[in-house]
Amino acid sequence: MDWTRTLPLLLLAACQAAPPATPPPENAKAIELAERVLERLGGREAWDGARHLSWTFFGGRRHEWDKHTGDLRIEDPTNDWTIQMNLHTREGSVVLAGEPVTDAVDRAEWLERGWGAWVNDSYWMFMPYKLLDPGVLLRHVGRGELEDGRGAELLELTFEHVGLTPQNRYVVFVADDTGLVERWDFYSRVSDPEPRMSTPWADWAPYAGEFGEIWLSGSRGQGLDWEIGVR
Repeated sequence: MDWTRTLPLLLLAACQAAPPATPPPENAKAIELAERVLERLGGREAWDGARHLSWTFFGGRRHEWDKHTGDLRIEDPTNDWTIQMNLHTREGSVVLAGEPVTDAVDRAEWLERGWGAWVNDSYWMFMPYKLLDPGVLLRHVGRGELEDGRGAELLELTFEHVGLTPQNRYVVFVADDTGLVERWDFYSRVSDPEPRMSTPWADWAPYAGEFGEIWLSGSRGQGLDWEIGVR
């Protein structure tokens, strides 16, 4: 997902800025843990420098993304469509069943569909790099266990005015021994008492980028090849 944080601007009569509030202990611990995860994945410089990223979402939609320019190509061979667009301008072209979409209204609808597919699919691919994104509200919610009994720290993610589904909530499991995100629990709504689904993040591997290696997870537990590429 793509996120934007907004902070209120306070105008004080005395024209003095109030000192920044100290985050609650659970939030401070969450931020520290998220920073450790980012370093474990290769660090901010390596992530920012990785330009060309490609992956196949659950064996279906294929994404080829230039992270620096925002150019994106999505191909859905199952439904026989291809979208090429720029994520910044939301402009581009659409081909359905081998034929270009020339009607402006239809094309705009398909480009919006492509945008939504990228928001969803890229979050499934790169979420651990986005823990500290603007608009993501982090909270440390204790400890838990992975399926094999290993211990993990638990991070809760909620969202403020960002993304296509800001009502969602996630609980992310950061494994003690690897320092990697190895599971997330997805809640359709913040108030839901039980997760809608629990998904492993497995098959972590390093990929060489221009400014060093970044680590990506190649499995969500269904035995499908995500065909990850980084350059």
